[in-house]
Amino acid sequence: MAKIAFITPDGESVVVNNAEGNLMEIATYNEVEGIDASCGGVCSCGTCHVRVNPNWIDRLGDKTEAEIDMLDFQPGADERSRLCCQIEIGSNHDGLILEVDPL
Repeated sequence: MAKIAFITPDGESVVVNNAEGNLMEIATYNEVEGIDASCGGVCSCGTCHVRVNPNWIDRLGDKTEAEIDMLDFQPGADERSRLCCQIEIGSNHDGLILEVDPL
């Protein structure tokens, strides 16, 4: 299992220990501020937009076409942007750092 840090828009660090599974579900279960997950994880709203620490971008796998399309609608999205509903977390993600996009 992994230890993951979410940096909220107000600068608070929410650290989740023993994280495993869908990143959006991990964030909502741990009440991470700024992860609304309005669509429930079907990649149709963008309310789970995060920015991945540059050291982790290549370690999370490729974005799906649906994720790329949805990120096109997110103001300020960049090469570090991901929708956390599209990321599965395992023990190989220990130390992952994410910045929650301000809504």
